[in-house]
Order: sequence, then structure tokens, then C-alpha cells
Amino acid sequence: MVDDLTLRSATELSALITRGEVSPVELTEAFIARAKRFERLNAYITLDEAGALRAARAAEGELSRGMARGPLHGLPVAVKDQFDAKGMRTTLGGNIVDYVADEDATAVGRLREDGAVLLGKLNLSEYALGGNVQHPFGVPHNPWDETRQAGQSSSGSGVAVAASLCAAALGGDTAGSIRGPAGWCGIVGLRPTWGAVSRHGAFPMAWFMDTIGPMTKTVADTAMLHQSIAGHDPKDKYSSTRPVTPFEPDDDLGGLRIGVVRESIDNGMASAEAAAALEAAMRVLEDAGARVADASLPLFERGGLIANTLSDVEAANTHRKWLRTQAEKYDFATRRRLMAASLVPGAVYTKLLRFRTLMRRHVMRELGRYDVIVTPAQAGGAPPIPTETGLTSKEAVIAQFFGIRSHRSPFNLSGVPAMAVPCGFTEGGLPLSIQIAGRPFQENTLFRIGHAYQQRTSWHEARPPLE
Repeated sequence: MVDDLTLRSATELSALITRGEVSPVELTEAFIARAKRFERLNAYITLDEAGALRAARAAEGELSRGMARGPLHGLPVAVKDQFDAKGMRTTLGGNIVDYVADEDATAVGRLREDGAVLLGKLNLSEYALGGNVQHPFGVPHNPWDETRQAGQSSSGSGVAVAASLCAAALGGDTAGSIRGPAGWCGIVGLRPTWGAVSRHGAFPMAWFMDTIGPMTKTVADTAMLHQSIAGHDPKDKYSSTRPVTPFEPDDDLGGLRIGVVRESIDNGMASAEAAAALEAAMRVLEDAGARVADASLPLFERGGLIANTLSDVEAANTHRKWLRTQAEKYDFATRRRLMAASLVPGAVYTKLLRFRTLMRRHVMRELGRYDVIVTPAQAGGAPPIPTETGLTSKEAVIAQFFGIRSHRSPFNLSGVPAMAVPCGFTEGGLPLSIQIAGRPFQENTLFRIGHAYQQRTSWHEARPPLE
């Protein structure tokens, strides 16, 4: 009975709560029990049982009096421990920071204002950087195969949603940290347009690429959460003042143009299984009325190098005081990476900024020809969890820090929205995912296409075979 509830999508649970068929308290208790049952996955850093149950009882009381706040009212969610939540500890997944926040990050506060029940804070790569081997709060395990990686940075969020340890989650995406874990964990993950969601109360990595977005079971769930957290915030001067338009599904894609980025699947840039899954997904979208053709991003293969070098230099500046005074508290791989980024010459940084401009120009050119462009969200299924750094050559460095991020980096660099949607499995049973990228502030176009795809397929209905 508990698992039957928790395995459902957020929109399904919202409907049950609205109709009074499930109480917020009952649902919160169910998710807490499941999170404790699968504690070995290391999805949570903080599971706030008492606080969540207080919020659930308050939501139940409001709903019983007809004081409905919206579709999130009474829904148990969790957030990446990169974001402050009033009354909860913030650790950033590392050994240097550990404090109790006295206010919510804006995105977290908006979820609470809409009546969501906050279950706790989720695990992440230390300081949201990705790539560390040692995790102070345990290595997050991919629920589809617990020997496999759950993704870089927003790993706990990916695990928690895929394993049904919360109804939905928030993650952070600088260089792919929502879409990457979503791809490997078989869920939906949205990187919104840069500036669409306030970053107040979120620890920074690279100011010109940092975003906050939903990680959920379905596209409809993602649209519901995005509606809650998006919009202008005076506390974040870079947040957009554009109004947020509600999503209205339209499963007839007639007239929409979709461009497949050939560089993302040709010349070994994606596994044969990932490429075949993308091509199969395009046939589904063609059957829905979309027109599919080839698109091109000439700098695609270099995207990871451009984005991650720029973001690492920004991160090295953010961490400079801790690197000078508490360097031993970082994971070895993280420390080496930040120190190396500290030595990047200004001339190199400037050149990479020019490449960033060129990448954005290419992306916007293709988005002028097509309504969206698509790639695999990941080059293939999740690899094994690393036990050592393994950086024995230049090629190993490129593969670990740049290569695995190339599929998502063009859209970080361009500031456009991009969303990972599950589209199949490898022969070994690991999730595969497509990535849909669109024009700035056109998230609803992504939702329309992704929702239409999910109405015609059942990949998003699969659940990990946890015991």
C-alpha cells in the first residue's frame, strides 16, 4: 500500500490529495518510511521527519477547511542540499560548511508557499562541482543498478525521485547537473532558461550558468513544479521579470519542427544504444505530427571543455579562501581540479568566453530553423561508481571532466532551456534519455513535446527493481 502510493507521479498524487482520497499526513508518512527503507542509496543528507509531519498536518488542516493553495498543497518534496531551507542544516555535500539556515532559498520558499511538504535535503557531489570520489555523506547509488553512478552533482535528487523517496525534487544545473542525473536515473529533469528561476539562497558555482530546476517522474510533474518556482525575485537581480505562462498540454505536434544535432550521435559521440533510442523517439514524435530533420552544432564535441573550464575557474574564485585555509578538507579530486583551475591564464579564459559566444550563436541559429533541437541527454547508460581518480593521461582528464558533459554543455553556454526525458534502456537495463532544448523562456514548448512523447510511450512508467 505504501509503495503503491509513493511509486505514482506527482500529478497523480496531487489529484488524489485534491479529491481527498489520500491525506498529506498519510502520504508524508509513506515517503518517510520508504526513504528510511532504502537509506543505503544515500539519497538524503537530512531527512526531517518531525518538520515534514508538522507541515503535512498543517496542509491537511488547511485542505479540510477548503483553503487549497494549488496542486503542490500537501505534496512531499525534497531539495538538493545546495539550497538553504529555514531550520535545516546546509552542508553543500562537503566537510567545510555545516550551518542551519535562517531563511529559505527563494525556490524552496515558493514550494512551501504553495503548500509543498519539505521532507529534507538531498545528497550531492561536494559543493555541486561533480567528480569527487569520496562523499562525506555516502556515495549516491543509482537505483537501477547500485554499482552504477547516479550522475554528477544533483545525484541525490536523481536517486530520490527515481527510487520514489519523494514525490519530486529540486536540483541545480550549471554544466548539466540536473539533466545528467536525470538521464542516468531514468527521470525527467529541466534546466530552465538562465534567469527564469531565482538563485537566491543557492550556493554558487558559475554565476552565468547556474540554474535551479525540477527533477520528477513525468513532464507534467516538471511543468507543475516549474510553474511554482519560476518568476522574478527582487533578491536575485538577474532573475527575469517575464510572466510565467501556465502549461496547457497539446499532444498534437503538427507544425512543430525538431532538429536532431548530428554531432551528438555521429562519430562515436553516443553509444549505439543511445543513438538508436533517440532515433526511435524521433519516429514517435513524427507520428505525433512533428517534422524532424538534421541540425548541426559544429562546436558540440568541445562543449564540455569550454563550459567546464569556465565554470571551474569561476568556482576556484568562489572557493579561494577555503583552498588557502582548509584545502585538506576537500576530496582529492576536487582539490586538484580547483587548484588547476586557479592557474588558468586570463588569455585562455578570455578565449573560452569567445568560444562560448560562438556556441550560443550556433545554438540560436538552429533554434531559428527549428522549434527545438535534440540530443541524447547522456552518451550512454550510467558507468560504474569510481573508486579512484584514475587520471593517468590527458585523455582520461578529458573523458572524466569534459567528455561526459559535452551533450549538455551547448545549452548551459547558451542560457536556453533544456530537458531530459527517459526514452529507453540499455541491454543491461540502464536508463537512456533524450534531451530537448528550446528557445529562451519557451519551456512550455519543451513540456508540450515531452508530454506528447510520454503520452505515446511508457518508459517513464518503469520503476527500479529495488528490494
